Amino acid sequence: MAGNPRNGRPYRELCARQRALGLPCWICGHDILYDITGPEAGRNKWAFTLDHLLPLSKGGDLLDPANARSAHRRCNSARGNRLTVRIDGSSRRW
Repeated sequence: MAGNPRNGRPYRELCARQRALGLPCWICGHDILYDITGPEAGRNKWAFTLDHLLPLSKGGDLLDPANARSAHRRCNSARGNRLTVRIDGSSRRW
């Protein structure tokens, strides 16, 4: 049985290349705290995380650099697997 592909070298290298670009969060547009790494990054909502333009659950490729985006951990989690991004900060329309 294969292990988690996010633990493999290709995924780590993609994350490192995306992090090296130093881009702002593609969801909210604000700066990402790239200096936070290791276990602390998992607890900080403003730390870097790799997001995918086309979510993996919708057929996106985990290792495709064209699908990779820099995001805050908080923004990535809030977006979930939706295809759209709400950037105005407003609440949902019920």
